[in-house]
Amino acid sequence: MRKPALYSRSARAFPAPAGGRPADAVESGNAEAPVTGPVPIRVARRGWRAGLARAAINPRVMWAALALLGALLLASIWTQGPVGARALTQKDIDAAVLRTLTTQNLPSAAARAAEKIRPAVVRVMSFVKDKKGEAVENGVGTGVVILDKGVILTNLHVVQSAQTVKLVFADGSESAATVTGVQAENDLAVLQAHTIPDDLHAATLRSTGDLVAGDHVVAVGFPFGIGPSTSAGVISGLGRAFKSPEGEQEIDNLIQFDAAANPGNSGGPLVTMDGEVVGIVTGILNPTNHRTFVGIGFAVPIESAAGAVGLPPF
Repeated sequence: MRKPALYSRSARAFPAPAGGRPADAVESGNAEAPVTGPVPIRVARRGWRAGLARAAINPRVMWAALALLGALLLASIWTQGPVGARALTQKDIDAAVLRTLTTQNLPSAAARAAEKIRPAVVRVMSFVKDKKGEAVENGVGTGVVILDKGVILTNLHVVQSAQTVKLVFADGSESAATVTGVQAENDLAVLQAHTIPDDLHAATLRSTGDLVAGDHVVAVGFPFGIGPSTSAGVISGLGRAFKSPEGEQEIDNLIQFDAAANPGNSGGPLVTMDGEVVGIVTGILNPTNHRTFVGIGFAVPIESAAGAVGLPPF
């Protein structure tokens, strides 16, 4: 089907001659329209070509007209926006969120917390010399970077008997370390790394003042040397006391939690769902001598831990 000409609806294209029908009716080729005067098609075409000729004679007029049309088009787009666009409603937003939740596999809160703290988690290895004078691994624990200049918190019992201490950072780089401070009453030790990675990430510390039983927490560390491993649970209580299995020391004012912890988690961070450190894991309670987790772990509040480094209180 033949498309109509774009100018066929304009009544001003060709004025009607006196006593005759409009010129656009003649141009459209409507044979049934009455003709009352001699209006040859060639006359209408001649007038159209004459108009173009006049425009060609004065190009300034043509360019001015084009510029005006362009300005009007831009103004229309600017004020009206894209064709068919409409403002988003709350119903649209709710539908989009629901679709995302039902079609996307989003990470859990515990996964996000672990991902945030993991760059600051350090494997701590203690070494002693055997009878031949060679260094052998004596134990593995966990540490957490609290200052990006290489200051690390861990448990005192992780490094207490070590002759040398070695660190493995999250990026895989290694460094020797020196014990620069201890807080024996809270089983804490401060380490200074000798070699610091360029992009060393320090953990964010958070006060325990607003913690309550039931708050979700995550423990990250190297249980039995495996890791970094993540376990999630809740705070079971505050202000607890714990005596080590050897019965040598009792620590007060501890955070009790039920996120799984085992030997090797010692010195690791206990963090909130925001990935902020609220405690340093220090021990687990077990009525037997197997030293495996039965659901009760303890962490030193970060206020005490930060005090061991000389950081100001919250």
